[in-house]
Amino acid sequence: MKISNRALSGPASGIRHMFELAKNYDNVVNLCIGEPGFGTPNNIIESACEALHQGHTKYTSNAGVLELRQALTEKLAKDNNIFVDPLKNIVVTTGAGEALMLSMLTLVNAGDEVIIPDPCWPNYYGHIGIAEGVAVPATSYEKDGFALTAEAIEKVITDKTKVLIINSPSNPTGAVIERDELLKIGALAKKYDFMIVSDEPYEKLIYDGNEHFSLGSVEDMKDYVITVNSFSKTYSMTGWRVGYAVGPESVIQPMVKLQENLSSCVNSAAQQACIEALSGPQSAVDEMVAEYKNRRDLLVNGINELPGFSCMAPKGAFYAFVNIQGLGVDSARAAEQILEEIQVVLTPGSAFGKAGEGYLRISFASSTEDIEEALKRLKKHFI
Repeated sequence: MKISNRALSGPASGIRHMFELAKNYDNVVNLCIGEPGFGTPNNIIESACEALHQGHTKYTSNAGVLELRQALTEKLAKDNNIFVDPLKNIVVTTGAGEALMLSMLTLVNAGDEVIIPDPCWPNYYGHIGIAEGVAVPATSYEKDGFALTAEAIEKVITDKTKVLIINSPSNPTGAVIERDELLKIGALAKKYDFMIVSDEPYEKLIYDGNEHFSLGSVEDMKDYVITVNSFSKTYSMTGWRVGYAVGPESVIQPMVKLQENLSSCVNSAAQQACIEALSGPQSAVDEMVAEYKNRRDLLVNGINELPGFSCMAPKGAFYAFVNIQGLGVDSARAAEQILEEIQVVLTPGSAFGKAGEGYLRISFASSTEDIEEALKRLKKHFI
């Protein structure tokens, strides 16, 4: 049997590679996976249970339950200054991942180029590959806080450029792109006539007085931006698999049509739970963000005590992108050696692109106890 080039060309996950290697060891401390270290708030869980008992067990509209789209309309206006029609401009998806995939399938033809940050979440390569597009990395640098710049993007624009994906706050670096830089990036989309897919699932996880800015809120950018988000990180709902995309009707409605062929619709009861997530108390989100900041500070301060390591405090998300160039070994080997010798699971920066070499990604979504234990082992090993 001959397997399709589409299936064969998808990149293997360096994150999953480390996760699988860890299964060979006992007493492992895992700071590899970007999984929120909190449970879903009880009011959201209870609303899902009630929804099931009330009969929310059937298909919904391909675009998602209208009540959820209306709640998202209110959320977008309040939090992002984005004003849309719930009937025309929103599609509810199976996580942000499907929203990204639908965006690529809608916008990209074979051979079209999609600019992505380097380093970036590696699934972007998979989404682009399935759509038969060509991923074109634009490098971000530690000296800029790993924030992608308009200058770096413009260097790789060609007449084949169709889409740019931006991600702020960023996985894997925690970078936050400032408003002025985002406006410069938006100007490029208008100048060279390409779409921007703004991937924003970490929008609430932001620290030190920094602010999240959605490029889709700019009036003259509305026809150029698709905003992608999810409930996974803000409400610790990764396993619920609910995301959404917001943008011009000319793009969203074809995405709705494609949804029928991918998953038909998102789980009905989970959509009801998301209505409660948006309309219910937000105190759990505030508490979670405050705790993530404490864990960030604990991790960054501890890492900076290690010889050969250096780490700037990330402005957002729950990842530290740690410079290990002083160790004199590539990031994949460094991660494997740390796992082999002290059973701490970290992710090599090379898993996130060529520009990630020389770094390790460490998640501080894990518990304080796990972070403390990992630092204890690292200090004993390297000092």
